[in-house]
Amino acid sequence: MLVTGCACRPTLRTCSALNAAPSLQVTLMFGMMRSDGRPVPESAWQAFLRTDITPRFPNGLTVLPAQGQWRERATGAIQSEPSRLVWIVTSDTAHLSQRLEAIRAAWRSRFDQQSVGVSLTAACSAF
Repeated sequence: MLVTGCACRPTLRTCSALNAAPSLQVTLMFGMMRSDGRPVPESAWQAFLRTDITPRFPNGLTVLPAQGQWRERATGAIQSEPSRLVWIVTSDTAHLSQRLEAIRAAWRSRFDQQSVGVSLTAACSAF
């Protein structure tokens, strides 16, 4: 799955008014069905979140249930599956891409997935 997009950056005035710092909003998209049609058990998802995602982003994240949909490249058929979105607000650090790719590679390998979607949006954030 390839996801691309474009979003407007927040204005400096608004960021300053909120005492917000430059950040990235990262959305990771995880399919919850293996290629053989078996679902990834909730316990396996929770273990993956605990051992593979949270240690790489310990400052916080949000997990949302979703229903993913895409067009199958080989047949053109529309497919869908239960999914999880992981939303992370973080700084654009030197090792961010390595942390994200390690998560994506681990999910693909462990749960027989073709891909893990990722979307990055420039933002400003305050907590």
